[in-house]
Amino acid sequence: MQLTPRPSAALGHYLTPTPTGFSLHMSASPRNLRAVRSLTESTLLNAGVTPDLVDSAQLVLSELYGNAVHACGDYVPLVAEVESTPNGVWVRLHDPDRRRFPRRTGVHLDDATAESGRGLPLMDLLAPGWDVTPTPVGKQIRCLLPGDSN
Repeated sequence: MQLTPRPSAALGHYLTPTPTGFSLHMSASPRNLRAVRSLTESTLLNAGVTPDLVDSAQLVLSELYGNAVHACGDYVPLVAEVESTPNGVWVRLHDPDRRRFPRRTGVHLDDATAESGRGLPLMDLLAPGWDVTPTPVGKQIRCLLPGDSN
């Protein structure tokens, strides 16, 4: 019988491991971004996800994290969920501002003159069909990065 790891708490975050990933409640900070990227890497590699897909999941999660901080401010409470499935990797990020939704800027990935705005086109490429769902306490952005997790 395999035991599911227990939730753990530390300053600035609360981690709940799941059989195929994790849920991490945290305040947005550079330290917690590094922690969630590292946790994403170790969790997905241990689940047999290919290194390229792990890198893509980390990139998408970082983009969502940065957008949430830009929209809501430093130390905003966030919930990151990462889950390996037979269809790929789910990355979900929840923030408390249900008024601000991601807006596509019209910037193209290959626009050498753009100083910003490539994040959402990158998400379109890595996680086609990503969506935003309002929740009672904010919004959740859900992305499925297709790939083989075996």
